[in-house]
Amino acid sequence: MNFYFLPLIFYLQAKDYYKILALPPSATLKEIKSAFRRLAHQFHPDKNNRDPYAAAQFELIKEAYEVLSNPAKKEYYLQQRWYDQAMYKKQTGIVVTPVSVLKQFLELDRHVSQLDVHRMDPEGLYDYICHLLSDDTLEKLNAFNELDINKSIADSALKSSRSLPWMYTQPLSVRLMKLKTDPITLEKIRRFVLQSKKTENWNKYKLWLVLLIALAICYLIYATGS
Repeated sequence: MNFYFLPLIFYLQAKDYYKILALPPSATLKEIKSAFRRLAHQFHPDKNNRDPYAAAQFELIKEAYEVLSNPAKKEYYLQQRWYDQAMYKKQTGIVVTPVSVLKQFLELDRHVSQLDVHRMDPEGLYDYICHLLSDDTLEKLNAFNELDINKSIADSALKSSRSLPWMYTQPLSVRLMKLKTDPITLEKIRRFVLQSKKTENWNKYKLWLVLLIALAICYLIYATGS
């Protein structure tokens, strides 16, 4: 079976602020404030020895509360939430951590491995990978300083990008080079881009090479037959 890479909107995961605060959409302002106080106390960095995972969860909880406790922000969010559901856009309460980003890349790689590369939407795939490796996400990943997981993220990103043309792999490599990882992985990223460029050059000139060979064979046949 052939699979298209669907438009980006089908893959982006919007933040479900109600899920983040463990509340139903019908929650009142009083319930929102109560949930925020409880979760903020649980995940506050000072209560968790500055654990980066707790800090990331705390920031997400604070963001959810700031939106749902503000009437104007909440109204806009609810409109966007309705639109996301109408467009079958996923909503999640997952925190951005090295583990969660790696999981998303592994899921992406499984999907890409089933694609017919000749029918794939390269721009859609490129946009989605850029979303996964946004500047904000890269900053958060580097703050965790988990080089081994970052290495796995880079490896999976390269694997998912293997069928993209050089016009996409080159800017992706620039983004990947911002990820804090080991020198071996950085060198792997450089080699990946060089190989992508070589492949593009080969694809560009192989048609002319085939035509030249065909013309040479025709000439030899004509010369030997004369």
